[in-house]
Amino acid sequence: MGMLMGGGGKPDTSAAEASLALQKKQAADAEARALEEKRMLAEQSAGRRRARGASGERVLLSEARLTPETGIETLGSDETMTS
Repeated sequence: MGMLMGGGGKPDTSAAEASLALQKKQAADAEARALEEKRMLAEQSAGRRRARGASGERVLLSEARLTPETGIETLGSDETMTS
């Protein structure tokens, strides 16, 4: 007689459990995307720092390029190449 009055079975919670599982999956995906974005930003800023630190430290391989307006004399030629 307990079944007739609604006191017998357990309530169906499968929809709530599915919803909870979906929310957990979405939260985990969002966290993974956030970590990936944070890693990419860190790599970019490290690259900028390296570039900034190395700028101005390039060494010229040839003294001929100190004044590029004058051009470079090639070997065996009387002409001057201008860029």
